[in-house]
Formats: sequence, structure tokens, C-alpha cells
Amino acid sequence: MIRLNQETPPELLNEIKRIVFGTILFLFLSPALNAQDQVLNSSLKIAGHPRLLLLKGEEASLKASIIADKTWSNIHLMILAECDALLKTEPVKHIKTGKRLLDVSREALRRIFFLSYAWRMSNDEKYMKRAEKELLAVSNFEDWNPSHFLDVAEMTMAVAIGYDWLYDVLPKSSRDIIKAGIMKNGLNPSMETRNNSWLKDTHNWNQVCNAGISYGALAVYEDEPELAVNIINRAVNSIKIPMKEYGPDGAYPEGYGYWNYGTSFNAMFISAIEQLFKQDFELSKIPGFLKTASFLENMTGPSGNAFNFFDSGVKSYVNPAMFWFAGKLNDPTLLWVEQNYLSSEPGKLKADRILPTLMIWGAGQKLNKITPPKSLTYKGDGTNPVFMMRTSWSDPNAIYIGMKGGSPRLNHGHMDAGSFVMDANGIRWAMDFGMQGYESLESKGVDLWNMSQNSQRWQVFRYNNFAHNTLAINNQLQNVKGFAPITSSSSAPAFMNAIVDLTAVYQNDIKKATRGIAILNKQQVVIKDELESLSKETTVRWSLLTAAEVNLIGKNKVVLQKNGKRLIITAPEGVIFKTWSTAPVHDYDAPNPGTSLVGFEIVIPPDSKKTITVLLTPGEFEKNTIKDPGILAKWPHSF
Repeated sequence: MIRLNQETPPELLNEIKRIVFGTILFLFLSPALNAQDQVLNSSLKIAGHPRLLLLKGEEASLKASIIADKTWSNIHLMILAECDALLKTEPVKHIKTGKRLLDVSREALRRIFFLSYAWRMSNDEKYMKRAEKELLAVSNFEDWNPSHFLDVAEMTMAVAIGYDWLYDVLPKSSRDIIKAGIMKNGLNPSMETRNNSWLKDTHNWNQVCNAGISYGALAVYEDEPELAVNIINRAVNSIKIPMKEYGPDGAYPEGYGYWNYGTSFNAMFISAIEQLFKQDFELSKIPGFLKTASFLENMTGPSGNAFNFFDSGVKSYVNPAMFWFAGKLNDPTLLWVEQNYLSSEPGKLKADRILPTLMIWGAGQKLNKITPPKSLTYKGDGTNPVFMMRTSWSDPNAIYIGMKGGSPRLNHGHMDAGSFVMDANGIRWAMDFGMQGYESLESKGVDLWNMSQNSQRWQVFRYNNFAHNTLAINNQLQNVKGFAPITSSSSAPAFMNAIVDLTAVYQNDIKKATRGIAILNKQQVVIKDELESLSKETTVRWSLLTAAEVNLIGKNKVVLQKNGKRLIITAPEGVIFKTWSTAPVHDYDAPNPGTSLVGFEIVIPPDSKKTITVLLTPGEFEKNTIKDPGILAKWPHSF
């Protein structure tokens, strides 16, 4: 029995408290954990440090790849240069932005990952010392902000990587402090019910939190085997929930930006456990997951911009996880888009906090042997259906369409069912605003995360259907409980197309609404809306958002101009084009300079049918005459 008195050293008291707390947590949670599949047990031995992502001795092959390829060499040198710049900085501080510590956690991850990489690749002590300084600083934080658990997850991953990769050279006194930080601020809070609702989430929170906490568990495995095994078992079971959302075709419901977030951390989790346990417990066999690389590759248009539906930015960027998928599938065509980011301005990559994974997963790839994908189309069904089509992968002037169905109620959703983006001649003609900074809205009291029909979220200008390239019927918002499936599509080269049934998202305002979008003869885009009204007069607004100069030519013709290029928009006779302002509607709306909405309104009599056919023609094909493709029911479909 240990007897405590006033002379008991504080460090012993803290250790006893930790053991007692951990034991109580274990006893409390064991019944729930045992109800899950137990993929590991605590008697399992795993590799010594370093054991996360890059095992001991694997630096040699990475160095060989760097020597053999100038692109990888440039990225490696850029990481070292950034680490040299970090030597002159002070560690991050516990300063929240609104309710989040996330920016601090992410910067800590970037710094510690970069510096630990630099140490392992150079053996230069200056990088280890600077990483140690950062590790000690964040380990001594009062907490890692468990009320917003993404902050904890990213910080735990950061500290785990530094602890593991520098384990053999860190003084024991530093290791003890850093490990205590992982336990107190990372692993233990993750076991408290009030902090771990993400275990049942279907979205990126689940992936990021499970990956980050699992890295912490693996880092301290030899000292906390039972807790570590419980956390890994929990993660393997829990992470299946969001992974099922990729089915059946790989489409990630939250869009481009959150694909990079959720999928990257998912890949980091699988990569780590696969290396240590020689299996991934069949996670990569979950339907749709390995197909998601094709989804992501098709999400960037020839303009270089992303199909940025939901809360995504328009800028596209390198996605290190794509190199993991390419290696896993032995399919270098998945890197056709990614290779461009590596060869052009690699210095921009330094903002990517998980950039060392690009070196680990990608440096073995022969970048000069990458060929374009064979298919010009991609269809993704599931909870947020999408269809992308293009006239070429190699022609920078190619026509590109990204269109979607789905529902506004999804995580990070917008009222954008039926919306699309369009590229031609290297220009994004039909655009999507994407996200507005969350803090800019939360700080003004906007109820941003309430997804109900009457939520203030849908009053934010960028989030509702009036600011997207879709329809507004009777001046109403889309129905958040509605779902718009893609009912038909075709990859026929002269008639690539997809059809989406929008009826449910305009429930109570229209009897039937179906939209088809096609690229005809690789020259022209057609948007055909087939509508049927209820027993009341129905007003339909058709709109397109653009950053181009808008010129109204006659009543039913518009010419968009940008960078010396032209796009001609033609609507049926009787239609009168107009423009709408994109200026902020409320004081919390972000400004939208240099953009405008162009479109028209029509009125459909009660109990009537109406077809609207709009043509989008790049300037060089203006004089070409293309026959109307006819009713949607007769459009070709291949899947």
C-alpha cells in the first residue's frame, strides 16, 4: 500500500492520480468496448520507435528516391528550408479563435512533423532541439480544447509523431513531459463520453479524431498497452461508419476540401496500423473507399479550380493521400492532376501540415511515367450524388462540367442540388462561392450548424439556392429533407450527360423538376430543365454565378468575357435575361467582389409542363449549329 503525506513528491501524486483515473476509465468503458470487435489484444508486441508511418531504417530508401528525382529533391529541400525558418520562431501559444484552438493545433502539427522529418533525414541536432521545444510547449498547455475535439485530435497526432520519431534522442525528462501531455490532454479526454460523440459521426470528425487519438495510443503503446489496444479497437470499429459513406462509387459527401481532410487522416490511420500489424482489418475493402481516388481526381477542372460544392474553397492543391491510393492500387494515372502541383511552384506546398506523408507515400512514384486517366466521366452515387465530365484530360482548353444532386441536410451542406460548375478555355465560367469562414459567421451569432429548414444557416447568402447555379421556385428555399438522385448518365463521347431528379428538393412548389446537363460533340453544353407545375401559377428562377464580365445581347442571349475569351449563353425565345447583385444581404455575409448572377425568370401556368433549354457555347464554336438533343427521356444513358 502506498501511503501519502505532505512530503509526497508532486510528480508521484500526479502519477498516482493518472493511474487511478486511467483504471476507472478502463473499468467504466470496458463493457462498451468489449461489445465491439476486438481486433487486437494487449499482449501483442509491436515495433519499437519510430513506429508511425516511417519505420526505423526506412529513411534510406526515401533518400535514394530524393537523389534520383529532382521533383522530390526540391520538395525535400523546401521542407528543410522551412525548418530552418522555424528555428527562428517561438513555439505556438494557447490562443483560441472563437471556440477553436484548431489553427494552433494545425500549426503545431506542421511544425513538429516538418522538424521531425528534417531530423530523421539529416541527423542535424538543430531540428531535433527545435522540435523538442515545440513539443514541450504544447505538452504543458492546460488542455488541447476538448470542447472542440478536432483541436485535440490534431494536437495529439502532432505530439505523437514528434514523441515517436524523436524518441531515441529526446532526454527522458522531456519524454516524460511529452507522454504526460499525450495522456492528459489527448487520450484520457477521448475516453470521456462528453468528448467523444464523434465516434458515431458519419463525417470527417470521426476520421480525424480516430486517427489523431490512435497515433497518440500507438506512440505510448509500450507504457499503456491496455488503453492503447482499447483505443485502436475502438477506432477500427468506429471509423467504418464514415468509410461506408464512400459507397458505392467513392464520392465523398462533404466535397473537395473535406475529402482532403477526412480522407487524408483516414489514410494515415490505415497506413499506420497496416505497417505495424501487417493488415488493415479489411478497412480498405469497405465498398467505395478505394474508388474515392477517382472521385477526387475528377474534382479538378482544366482551369485548375476545384468543383467546390458545399464548404470548400475553389483553389485546388496537392492531396498527399492520392499518392497513398496510387500506391495501394498500383495506378499511377491517379496522379495525373497531382503531378502538376509538384512541378509548379513547390514552395507553395509548405503550408500543408502533413506534407511529409507526400514524401513517404509518393517518393517512390516515377513522375515522368504518369499517363492520363482513360475515362472522361465519373459518376458517384450515394448520399451526395455527383457527375463530372470533360472533353479531354490533356487539353487545357477542354470543356468541363461538375454537377450534383444530393441534399442540403448533409454535413457542411448547401442548398445546391442541381447546381454545376463549368470550365472552358482554361476559365471557370460557371462558379460556386463555396464556403464562408465559420468564425466570421459564428462571431456574429449566426446559428450556423443548425441544418433544419428554418435555420439561420440558410439565410447566409452563399449557402442557399439563390446563389447557386440551380433553380429557385416561387422564391422559396430548397427543401432540406429532400434528396435529388442522379437517375441517368452516359459517357458517350459525343453526348456525355447526366440527369438529376430535383422534385423532392422543391417539394410543395412543383409537381416535377428534372434537370439534364450534357456536353454535345465536345463543343457545347446544354442544360435542359423539364418542369411540371402544381395547380397553381409557378415562378421559376434560373441563375448562373460567374466572375466574368456579363454582356446582355438582345433578350435571350448573354456573352460572358474574361481574359480575352468568350462564352455565349442562349435561352429560348421569350426569355429575358437579367442580372442580380451578389452584394452581401446581411451584415454577416461575406463580400463577393467581381462576381454577378445572370439568369431569368419564367412563369408556368397551373397544371402545365414547361421545358427550358439553355446553351453554353465557347466562343470558338459560336457559329456551329447543334441540333436540340430532345427530351430527357431520349438522352443516351450507359449507367
